[in-house]
Amino acid sequence: MKLDPKYLAQLSVIVEAGSFQSAANRLGTTQPALSRNMKTLEARLGTPLFQREGRRSIPNSLGIRLARNGLAIRLAEEQAGIVADQTAKGSVGELRIGAPPIVSGRFLSDPLTEFIKANPNCSIEIRTGLVHELRTMLERGQVDIVFGPKSLAEPIAGLEFEELIDDGVGVMCRTGHPLTSRKQIMASDLEAQIWLAHSRGSLLRQQTEAAMIASGVRSMQIGCETDSIRSVLEIVAETDLITTMPMATTLPYLGDRLEFLTFDHPQFHRPLGAIRRRASSSSRTEDRFLWLLKQRIGGPSST
Repeated sequence: MKLDPKYLAQLSVIVEAGSFQSAANRLGTTQPALSRNMKTLEARLGTPLFQREGRRSIPNSLGIRLARNGLAIRLAEEQAGIVADQTAKGSVGELRIGAPPIVSGRFLSDPLTEFIKANPNCSIEIRTGLVHELRTMLERGQVDIVFGPKSLAEPIAGLEFEELIDDGVGVMCRTGHPLTSRKQIMASDLEAQIWLAHSRGSLLRQQTEAAMIASGVRSMQIGCETDSIRSVLEIVAETDLITTMPMATTLPYLGDRLEFLTFDHPQFHRPLGAIRRRASSSSRTEDRFLWLLKQRIGGPSST
C-alpha cells in the first residue's frame, strides 16, 4: 500500500504539537485542511488513526507508529534541503581535477588545502598525467576540469581554455652553475652542456626541442631522461646537468638550490589555464575552486 508522504509528515507534526490547531499553525495551513488530509489518510488505510474524545483527537497506537515514519520523512526532507543549499553554494559536491605533475604540486595543492578546509563536505579527486593522457580523461568525462597548458585544448574542438598565468618555460640549473655567471647565454653554451631531458612524447620535451632548434642549438647531449619531476629537481640541484621547466609552477621549488638562466625564446611561451568540455556545464563546486585559485595567483582572469 502506498501512502502519501506529505500526509505522514503532517501526522507527525500533529502528534508532536498535541492538537490539530497547533499543528496547522506550525505547518502554515488551516485546521479544516489538516483534518481533511487525515481523513483521507484514514480512508486509505481503512482504519482510524485517532480516538475522538469530544472535541479532542488523541492518536492511537497505529497513528503513533505512522507518525514516527512521518518524522523520518521530515528529517530526510530537511537534510536534503541542507544538502541542496550547500550544493547550490558549492560547499558540497564533487571536484575531479586533472593536471600535469608539476601543476598538481604547490600550484594546486596550496589552494586545494585552503578549499578543503573551507568545504569539508566536498569530495576531491586529483589525477595526474601527460598532456595526451589528461586530454583523454577530459574527453571521457573521467575528470571535470584540467589545469594545464593551452596546447592541451588546441587540437580538440570540444574543449575550451581559460588562461590563468603565463607559465613560460626556462632553462634551469643548480645555483652556482658555470652558466649562471654568463650575462648572455649563446646556443654554443647550451650545446656544450649535458641535459636532463623529459620523457619522450611529453609536451615539455617537444617544446624544449623546438625552442632549441629555433635558437640555433644543433644538438643536445642528453645524459639522463625521466618522467619524474621530483627526480628532475633533485638531480639538477646536485649536478651540472641542465634542463627545462615551466617557470611559474616551478618557482616554489627553487629555494637556494636551483635557478633559471637568462635565456628565452618565443617558443618557450606557455599559457596555463583551466580546460573544460564546452558542452558540459560547470558545477558550483568547480566555479568556487576556480575563483579561489584566481584570487591566489592574481592571474589575468581574476577580475
